[in-house]
Amino acid sequence: MSPHSTRPGTPHGTPVTVPGSWHPRGAVFVAGQWRDGHGGDVVVDDPATAQVLATLKGADAADVTAAADAAQAAGAAWAATAPRRRSEILRAVFEAMHARSDEIAELITAENGKSLADSLAEVTYAAEFFRWFSEEAVRTHGGFGVAPAGGTRTLVQSRPVGVAALVTPWNFPAAMVTRKIAPALAAGCTVVVKPPAETPLTSLFIAELIDDVLRDAGMEAGIVNVVPSDDSAMVGTTLLAHPDVRKISFTGSTRVGRILLAQAAERIVNSSMELGGNAPFVVTDTADVDAAVAGAMIAKFRNGGQACTAANRFHVHRDVHDEFVEKFAARIAALNVGPGASGAEIGPMVSAKARDSIAEVVDAAVADGARIHTTAPVPEGAGYWYPPTLLTGVSPDAAIVQHELFGPVAPVIVFDDVEEMIAHANSTEMGLAGYVYDRDLARAMRIAERLEIGMIGINRGLVSDPAAPFGGTKQSGLGREGAREGMDAFLETQYLSIAWE
Repeated sequence: MSPHSTRPGTPHGTPVTVPGSWHPRGAVFVAGQWRDGHGGDVVVDDPATAQVLATLKGADAADVTAAADAAQAAGAAWAATAPRRRSEILRAVFEAMHARSDEIAELITAENGKSLADSLAEVTYAAEFFRWFSEEAVRTHGGFGVAPAGGTRTLVQSRPVGVAALVTPWNFPAAMVTRKIAPALAAGCTVVVKPPAETPLTSLFIAELIDDVLRDAGMEAGIVNVVPSDDSAMVGTTLLAHPDVRKISFTGSTRVGRILLAQAAERIVNSSMELGGNAPFVVTDTADVDAAVAGAMIAKFRNGGQACTAANRFHVHRDVHDEFVEKFAARIAALNVGPGASGAEIGPMVSAKARDSIAEVVDAAVADGARIHTTAPVPEGAGYWYPPTLLTGVSPDAAIVQHELFGPVAPVIVFDDVEEMIAHANSTEMGLAGYVYDRDLARAMRIAERLEIGMIGINRGLVSDPAAPFGGTKQSGLGREGAREGMDAFLETQYLSIAWE
């Protein structure tokens, strides 16, 4: 990691100790200009040390309104830009992200706490959205044909929905913002990004990188705007009340998603919601246990379990339960937990609040009859550490498996009957991701098809792919991101009826 340094004139006059030579030139980016906002301070911690990395002067309602105004002013020209030109610009952003991948990864680790290996993998994944949607930008839907009654021709075309408000979470600070910006720009929309208060620096870095590419391409300012704030409710309310905001794309908790959907209903704002998860991880009696353990390590402990797709409850058949637990426990106990920049596999939780919340849930589970089977050692001293933990003796209706854990805790539930297991797996209101392990692929697929879940990994512990539709069922959200569907979310269908006789 590069030495820390202080850049004169950093936002709000506070030294910024992020790694490398890059430092934010302002807390708010509006109409191509960096400046301090007029709202409260956004304090960014290093979760591994509990020390302040940066204090940014965040946006207030006037800053948010100015960002939406700037996006609207730039909208017509960007929408009129040829799809091939937009495609080339997105491809250039993809290449720029790869050229600076080490810098972005170090920044993610500094403000999020995840391991450097996880951060590097995230940058690769995040950049891929620009490549994928650079290829989709030239493939908008359309059609032309004779009306059934004759006398007219029907022309159907796709148009950008307009100014898009993008609200992103802290757990994947690069990938969650690119998964929204890339399809929006490909569709011809301009955007206002509200990054998470915990990890705004990565979004600011990516915004600057995109802006450099746009400037080099001769585009006008205002296509991408960023408004960090410590008052998420204010930002959401202001954006959804703005007359030019036509789209909101939100990734975060189901609780906040409900609030935003209610506000969006006031103006009938087009909405995409990627909300909470409660992923079941099923290991059948004929599963390859070694493969299941390897997949469980990815599905549970990637990003320290702080992922909406993370395995939340492990349904393991009694015939393989002891073998699975023994091998899973050995892998968990061997995990290297420490500062992400040091090469550790698992970093800290993002905040003291997140760490304490996990501890409360585990304590309640133990009081309810679960047993702490295994933990991994964690560093002493400062930092928001929580040990990777394996729980056994967990009831299928225990409180710990009814809610999203968002941490490195793996509750194991033993089952005997597949029908009962499927019923328990479907008993939650969440339906984002799930995993099924069985040597019999047809059987695994039959189980998967009965799960009320949007994405299912079969004999693998990872489901995310920019080329695949990401999203869930029930209260896990509305719509899909990635794939063809990701760009469709930022398009409206227009039909022209043409007199022909």
